[in-house]
Amino acid sequence: MSSLVIPLAPHWTEPAAGSQGNSKNPHPAHQNETECAACVLSFVRDRAAFDALETEWNDLFDRSAPSHQLFQSFNWLWHWCNHYLDADTELSILTGRVNGRLVMVWPMVKVRKAGLTELAWMGDPISQYGDALMDDVSGAEDILRQAWKHLAAYSGADVVKLRKVRKDARVTFLLEELRGDITERLVAPYLDLGSAPNFAEYEKRYSSGSRRNRKRLFRRLDEQGKITFEEIEGGSRVRDLITTAITLKRGWLKSRGLLSKAFADDRISRFFSDAAEGSVRPCGCRLAVLSSAGRPAAIEVALRCKERTALHIIVYDLEFEKSGAGVLLLERSLRNAGDSGVKCYDLLAPGDSYKLDWADASVEVLDWALPLTIKGKIFSKVYLGFLRERLKAGHAALPAGIKRLLSGRFSRAVAAM
Repeated sequence: MSSLVIPLAPHWTEPAAGSQGNSKNPHPAHQNETECAACVLSFVRDRAAFDALETEWNDLFDRSAPSHQLFQSFNWLWHWCNHYLDADTELSILTGRVNGRLVMVWPMVKVRKAGLTELAWMGDPISQYGDALMDDVSGAEDILRQAWKHLAAYSGADVVKLRKVRKDARVTFLLEELRGDITERLVAPYLDLGSAPNFAEYEKRYSSGSRRNRKRLFRRLDEQGKITFEEIEGGSRVRDLITTAITLKRGWLKSRGLLSKAFADDRISRFFSDAAEGSVRPCGCRLAVLSSAGRPAAIEVALRCKERTALHIIVYDLEFEKSGAGVLLLERSLRNAGDSGVKCYDLLAPGDSYKLDWADASVEVLDWALPLTIKGKIFSKVYLGFLRERLKAGHAALPAGIKRLLSGRFSRAVAAM
């Protein structure tokens, strides 16, 4: 374990020559007693040390994490470790302590592949937002700046690859100062359910035509068999439903000739089965199911954190596509969420058209790359900045029939990029 003790100086000083940073834009820290304390930065590199952080991590999350940091909760990442931590992936969690108190957690992993060592968010590819937990202490930005220096010096990585960083993430200001390479731009649409007292009032912002259309879809589906809706949180039954949802999602992706790194990996089913069952370290995972004559027509997997619900998976059986089963499930879930006190219903990235039809607004979500070595710079500029998107665009341009034929090893390789 490498560690560094840094004094929280009363002012941010210009980075040393050759270091990454924006020396033209110094940020004075607030003057108070916290700044006089020492911040101890350390890497946590093994599973036992991560598990030992549980109580402190939860306390930090409860007191300072905004709801959009739901994918940085200890329980979520504990389940991730159980399924995604392997021989090629090493924990590199950077922690910061002031007077012995945990005030920062930068949850990272070191991944080795094709002769390159990457530092990435812990939780990839399941987590949909990446960020660092940071306590509301004076000098917080300076701690994050010093944390970056420590990370760059001691991580042993060629490149830091940070996917899905929200514009309002804790680390965004730092990535902008460091002038990192933006390798992908997406948006995450959301509904501001808190702007109305209940969903009936909120729904009035949609056109009367769209509301009539959903009623028509409901009648059409109901003619095929009695419609039932249920929400399930925990219990052994969710395991079968998760398996069904993953199978349906893969079928839907294949029918569209689309690729998904997360769904190409069989671990996703085991991960969500454990997370949704909730018997150990629950993480707010719940399922919603719309059934027709007792058969699941559409399934939703969502996460609840504080005042936010994030829609992670929504899928419908292709046999019910023309009946609008997915639309009807989403409407019912939104209604229940609004009436139960959810303030933000997060549809997550990317900003697909059906999400934008429902949403009030969107937040920008960016992928960042920060090279630390010459090898990392070549990877960032040539592969991430140029080649990867052209390979994906070339795959997307193929006729659907050819993409289905390539749905095996080649498509999985493209999805993993």
